[in-house]
Amino acid sequence: MTTAQWLLLGAFVAALLVIAWPLARWIDAVMAGRFALGRRLEAPLFRLAGVRPEEETGWLRYAAGLLLFNALGMLAVYALQRLQGGLPLNPQGFGAVPVDSALNTAVSFATNTNWQGYGGETTMSYLTQMLALTVQNFLSAATGIAVVVALVRGFARHGAQAIGNVWADLTRATLWVLLPLAFVFALAMAGMGVIQNLAPYAVVGTLEPGGAQTLAMGPVASQLAIKMLGTNGGGFFNANSAHPFENPTALTNFLQMLAIFAIPAALCWVFGRMVGDLRQGWAVLAAMGVVFVLCVVAATAFEQQGNPQLSALGVDAAAGPGQPGGNMEGKEARFGIGASSLFAVITTAASCGAVNAMHDSFTPLGGAVPLVLMQLGEVIFGGVGSGLYGMLVFAILAVFIAGLMIGRTPEYLGKKIEVFEMKMAAIAILVTPLLVLLGTAVAVGVAPGRAGILNPGPHGFTEVLYALSSAANNNGSAFAGLSANTPFYNGLLAVAMAIGRFGVILPVLAIAGALAAKKRLAATEGTLPTHGPLFVVLLIGTVLLVGLLNYVPALALGPVAEHLALWTR
Repeated sequence: MTTAQWLLLGAFVAALLVIAWPLARWIDAVMAGRFALGRRLEAPLFRLAGVRPEEETGWLRYAAGLLLFNALGMLAVYALQRLQGGLPLNPQGFGAVPVDSALNTAVSFATNTNWQGYGGETTMSYLTQMLALTVQNFLSAATGIAVVVALVRGFARHGAQAIGNVWADLTRATLWVLLPLAFVFALAMAGMGVIQNLAPYAVVGTLEPGGAQTLAMGPVASQLAIKMLGTNGGGFFNANSAHPFENPTALTNFLQMLAIFAIPAALCWVFGRMVGDLRQGWAVLAAMGVVFVLCVVAATAFEQQGNPQLSALGVDAAAGPGQPGGNMEGKEARFGIGASSLFAVITTAASCGAVNAMHDSFTPLGGAVPLVLMQLGEVIFGGVGSGLYGMLVFAILAVFIAGLMIGRTPEYLGKKIEVFEMKMAAIAILVTPLLVLLGTAVAVGVAPGRAGILNPGPHGFTEVLYALSSAANNNGSAFAGLSANTPFYNGLLAVAMAIGRFGVILPVLAIAGALAAKKRLAATEGTLPTHGPLFVVLLIGTVLLVGLLNYVPALALGPVAEHLALWTR
């Protein structure tokens, strides 16, 4: 990495810590109901809906409410897409979205995946962009926050039968966390050049005599804000954050990267505050941070090295193996390799999926870094809420492994980890690898799946593996090069997204309920400290070994094989 790239990484980490600390205090106060003005303002809404926020429920009723809420969201998004041709705010006259694409998009946005098999500016009306996609960006992010707060309550409480009120948690996360942050961020982005209007698409002249070009317009800044803050990632434009109307400058690019990590980083400290020991939050944040920095260094180094075949062709024989200046294919010149690689790692470490460069054009191992981050389960910061509850499941597994090594019943935060919790943790950890590997096998094994692969060999396999990894882990970024907007892939990826989301949420809530009912154990000399460097190393090792080993054969067939072929020709 160059000096400038190190400075960019350092500035990002420093700015993130500065932002996340006060944000954590705010989220903790809001979700605990200590925001007095908020309680007064939300009271009429609760009365209108017949909700009593003080009446908490067990995990089963909490989960049922969450499933109902998300099912209704899917239905609304699907209906708006199918009916958009007859609805207002459609200056381009777009017709109904095809059934398979509409279903895929409805599942995608309800699960915080935001996978897009279509071009936004050529498919969705302004009304659909705002009322379906932008609204669901708020609600899916609120779902993640609600789940992680419920899980942390399970650790913090003892002898309790309830983990919270799902409707109160969803309302507070939306009204007092996501909405104010998105409002301020949208104003900032609009002030820096991100467009925000309801005008018809503009037709402008080009340098070619008589030439004309159509420029898509629309309410971009409002969707961009929650797309980043909610780790959603679905772009208004097909080019996503590489589009100059959506990400015009290096400053907007830096702020968008900060927005992706802001809430996931803050939630680590919210966890520490809620369990009464900030060191616990620091330990989880440190584990995430170490893996993140290593991945940024690796991705940037691979991209800076470039393509050795260009040197072999005599582009710059004196430069030695590699590509002079690094691999700029598929990258915006205004961002360069450093900001593009950093963005790629951030968006796949979080379950965001927004992109400012074409991951398909990365070097084989440079593209493998975002792929691996998704396959780890999106726990390195991860999505809003989902990253932390995924990491806490790995923490439960880590203390279980430590307990086996010393012959002691595992404990975490004063709660004994027993058979039920380990069964649920195993389900939460294994559901996504099963979806990814089985889905990839099906896709490359049947004719409709193979028909979508445009690149032969290992690269084409990686494109399929990346798509299933992105869908099952609710990331949403695409390797491209795969024709995925077909009935086969729209159906397959929709199933992966739905099971990948709720197949993890349900066992996590079951763990929350079981832990809340347990009594707190006093720490003894044999208790494993879970706030120091030893536990950080143990947690990182558990994530890397358990999270990644499932994918080693698949990675060998894809990016590793492509890398070896590239460097041995």
